Amino acid sequence: MDHERHPDLDAFQPDEGEYSLRPKRLGEYIGQEKIKARLEIALQAAKKRGEVLDHVLLFGPPGLGKTTLAHVLANEMGAPCKVIQAPALEKKGDIAAILTNLEEGEFLFIDEIHRLPAAIEELLYAAMEDRKLDILIGQGPSAQTLKVDLRPFTLVGATTRAGLISKPLHDRFGMVHRLDYYSRPELAVIADRSAHVLKIEMAAAGGEAIARRSRGTPRICNRLLRRCRDYAEVKGQGIITAEIADACLKLHEVDDLGLDGLDRDYLEALCGKFKGGPVGVRTLAAALGEGDGGALEDLVEPYLMQIGFLDRTQQGRRATEAAYSYLGLKPSPGPLFG
Repeated sequence: MDHERHPDLDAFQPDEGEYSLRPKRLGEYIGQEKIKARLEIALQAAKKRGEVLDHVLLFGPPGLGKTTLAHVLANEMGAPCKVIQAPALEKKGDIAAILTNLEEGEFLFIDEIHRLPAAIEELLYAAMEDRKLDILIGQGPSAQTLKVDLRPFTLVGATTRAGLISKPLHDRFGMVHRLDYYSRPELAVIADRSAHVLKIEMAAAGGEAIARRSRGTPRICNRLLRRCRDYAEVKGQGIITAEIADACLKLHEVDDLGLDGLDRDYLEALCGKFKGGPVGVRTLAAALGEGDGGALEDLVEPYLMQIGFLDRTQQGRRATEAAYSYLGLKPSPGPLFG
C-alpha cells in the first residue's frame, strides 16, 4: 500500500484466517467514537467494581458492527460470548437452558431481539433484572413454579428495528446505543485494515473508491473489497487501484453513490409507476417482487433516506427531488412538487 497506515492496524495480527476481519478490542474498533467513549467508561467502571457489565442494547441498520461490538465488549471483560438468533428460540425451555448454563460474567448476544416470542421475552425480564428464572413444573392446578438463581451475566441485544422492541424489555437494558452510518474516511481506514488482514495490495485511491461506494456500512465495504481483490487478480496485476476498483464495481452495477440494481429499481418504481408517492412499502415490494417489504425496509430505504432520496411519511413513501434528479427525470406534478 502506498499510504500511511492507520496506527490501530499494527495492533491487529492477521493470524486467524482470511474471514477473521472483526476487531478484537475497543481500540481496534474503527468509528462510532461517541459510543466507544461511553462504553470505555462503563467497562472500566465494571472492572474497577469487580462486577459484570450492564446489559446493552445496540440498534441500527444491518452491517454496522453490532455483532462485532458485542464480541469486543466480551473480550474487554475477559469473558466468553454465546451468540444466538432470536428466531431460533421457540420455547421457554430453549432460553431457560441457555441462561442456566451461562458461566459467571459470560455474555449472551441475542441478534434480531425484536423477534423474540412474547413468552420468552417475559422470562428475560426477571433474568435481566433480578438474575432469577421462574420455571413452571407440571401442568394444571398441580403446577408449581421453581425459582432458579442465575449467575451474573451480560445480555447484549441487537436489532435493526428498535421500534418493535417492547417497552418493558427496552427499559431493562442499562445502556442503549444507536450505531450510525460510517463516514467515507472511516470506511477507507476499514478497507485499508481489511486489506492488510487479507494481505491484499491496495493503493490509497483504490481504498477510497471502495469506501465511496460502501453505503456507510463496513460489511459492504469488506464485501466490495473482496470482489475488487478477485478482479485485480484476474484483470490486473493483483493491486487494487482506483481504476481497478471502478471497473470492478461497474461490472457489479454499483455506482458512485453505492446504489445497486435493487436501489435503482426501487427508485424507478417509486418515481415512475407510483409518480413519486405516497405509496406503502408493501405495495412497492409487490411491484418489485420483494416479499412483504422487510428487505426493502432493512436494506434499501435506510440508505436512500440518509442520502436524501426518500421520505417516509405516515401516508407512505415519497421520492424527493434529489431522487428524480439522480434518475434524470422531471418530478411528477402534484402536492409535493407543485
